Amino acid sequence: MAVLLHRLGHSAYRHRKLVLGIWLFVLAALITCVSVFSGKLDDRFAVPGTESQRALDSLSKTLPEASGASAQIVFTAPEGHRITDPAYAATIARTVTEARKAPQVGEVVDPRASGAVSADGTTAIVQVQYPVQNAQVGESSVAAIENAADAAERDGLKTSVGGSVYSSKGVHVGPSEIIGVAVALLVLVVTFGSMLAAGMALLPALIGVAVGLAGLLALAPAVSISSTAVTLALMLGLAVGIDYVLFILSRHRQQLARGADPRESIALATGTAGSAVVFAGTTVIIALAALSIIGIPFLTTMGLGAAGAVLIAVLAAITLVPAVAGFAGSRLAPKPGSRAARRAADAEAATGTDGEGTTGRVPLGTRWTRWVIAKPLLTVLAVAGILVTLALPAMDMRLALPDNGSAPHSSTERRSYDTISDKFGAGFNGPLLVLAETENGTAATSAQAGELVAQKLRTLKNVKAVLAPQPTSDPTQSVITVLPASGPDSVRTGQLVHDIREAAPGIHETSGAAVAVTGTTAVNIDVSNRLSDSLLPFVAIVVGLSLLLLMIVFRSLVIPVKAAVGFLLSVGASLGLVVAVFQWGWFADVLDVPHSGPVVSFLPIILIGVLFGLAMDYEVFLVSGMREEWAHTGRARQSVIDGARHSVRVVTAAALIMFTVFAGFFPLDDSLIKPIAFALAVGVAIDAFAVRMTLVPAVLALAGRGAWWLPAWLDRILPDLDIEGAGLQKGQKDKESKESKEDKGDQRESQPVS
Repeated sequence: MAVLLHRLGHSAYRHRKLVLGIWLFVLAALITCVSVFSGKLDDRFAVPGTESQRALDSLSKTLPEASGASAQIVFTAPEGHRITDPAYAATIARTVTEARKAPQVGEVVDPRASGAVSADGTTAIVQVQYPVQNAQVGESSVAAIENAADAAERDGLKTSVGGSVYSSKGVHVGPSEIIGVAVALLVLVVTFGSMLAAGMALLPALIGVAVGLAGLLALAPAVSISSTAVTLALMLGLAVGIDYVLFILSRHRQQLARGADPRESIALATGTAGSAVVFAGTTVIIALAALSIIGIPFLTTMGLGAAGAVLIAVLAAITLVPAVAGFAGSRLAPKPGSRAARRAADAEAATGTDGEGTTGRVPLGTRWTRWVIAKPLLTVLAVAGILVTLALPAMDMRLALPDNGSAPHSSTERRSYDTISDKFGAGFNGPLLVLAETENGTAATSAQAGELVAQKLRTLKNVKAVLAPQPTSDPTQSVITVLPASGPDSVRTGQLVHDIREAAPGIHETSGAAVAVTGTTAVNIDVSNRLSDSLLPFVAIVVGLSLLLLMIVFRSLVIPVKAAVGFLLSVGASLGLVVAVFQWGWFADVLDVPHSGPVVSFLPIILIGVLFGLAMDYEVFLVSGMREEWAHTGRARQSVIDGARHSVRVVTAAALIMFTVFAGFFPLDDSLIKPIAFALAVGVAIDAFAVRMTLVPAVLALAGRGAWWLPAWLDRILPDLDIEGAGLQKGQKDKESKESKEDKGDQRESQPVS
């Protein structure tokens, strides 16, 4: 692979105008497709094959209003008044009339008909039902509902609008993300010591992100894509895109500082560092694409969309970087006497001298590694103890999908949610729909069976109210609405769904109707259960893959086991912090977390998939240098110091960039993206600084020569995967040595004979 990438680097450098032109043409074509064939993002959660989804699909045909999107207009009377006062009742009636005129609205239920008036008579709810899903509800329709509510406020009522129509947040690009990119640029400037090099590093990454994002949005008319999938693709594409370019460009500048030819230097950097980029990107892509095996459509599109963004980032790194480097030529070389040039000279001269170069300065990375391995056992115990402590809250982790209760306090949907919970009970925000179906019955027998089902449901625990059965266009069906006593994300509500399903056979015997629990709340519970059941098998697959890949790469048993344990510690500590902040509410006010409750159900799997690839990325770049030093000197402890010196600075910059990019998405008022951004940011920081740059050197120093041992029989059967281009570098050195000898021979022949 290294040889192929070396040739690709040569070709991209030589044909740089063509390469850049192709990328810009593809970007322009995709942007045109998005603008001409724009599709709406779909934030529905569906679980094909489950009871709740089958029942919901059936209701979409026989009672579309029950399975479609919904809105709620909540009215609250001024203090000392009742919502049933004639003036306020007339205002609500006018609001109902206006809401019925809104586009796409299927049905509007007056509180006088539904009985949705609070016990104290101060609050009422108008239910608005749509025959279409959230993705199909237009912004003009929601605006019309909000305008109708605003008109009621002018008559003295306090109003708010909520419901499932607010579940789609759209794609976010705002000041915080721009600040994240600006900080990343600052890190690049400090790392390279050059504004030109920093700009050259950022340009290919931004082009790659734009292509990946435009490509994903271009698929929206044909494929169901959620706004979360687009935001995650943007987040990952930007983070790994900058990192991958950084790895290749930093290697290129090091070689230029040693006097290498620009064309040969970028080709060699593409073949060596580019090989590691391809390996790291492939692991991320595999882990994210593996999300599709769980069988949840929105998670499949999220995983494949993010994997596509990473793939584009890899392609941009191995093609656009050589092309851009071609435009810059030798101008990317550090200026003589600059800090970057001195670092390159020190690195060249420091091997085997305990980290000191020509200037006698010891790099910070070398000093850190020396300090870490001075007492390796103490370091290992301290780091492992801290990470295990941080992971302890994860034992209490509960999973659920967020609702309007997770929205910012100032939003209309959150105010509506809180008012309903206070005045009607938490379960009113998460009703369950029970579909009762008789065999070959009439409307009368179906209604009778529905009444019997409702009577049985009223006897179950945690049931606050059961509404009268509602007929559908199918005479064999009726729908019963069950209001739990607990909220939609409560464990008790999940238990109620389980109890109804367990009681289904008995209900069928007494009423003759088969029952199925559905509705948004039941679907969300099924999604969370499916994800919880998939978590451990997914972890096992990822850890097994990491063991195999690292065993092949480093020809060692200790390194893969150490890497897998370190990865699990990183994931555990990250999830522990997520639980502490988002579930327990620690520092919630300081961090502007609007709601404490269960963790987003797909967050752990997303975190595992992304962090796995990034952990392999940092592991390869750090340990490959140590392995190279070990193979050259045979000194186990010194090889850890010398190997880390070459890569600690670059890995530190890469981790800081990724942290700032992920952290830039944390301020968003999005209950899905906010915890994911937090988890990825702290996960990257923990894995890079605590595990890879602290735990890894300590374990290798503790293991000594045993760290590089592999049984001979296993060494023979494992394939040789040269991801750092060692063979390419050896061939390059042999070529340079041969040319040097030939030059010396020519000089001797040209000397006159005395």
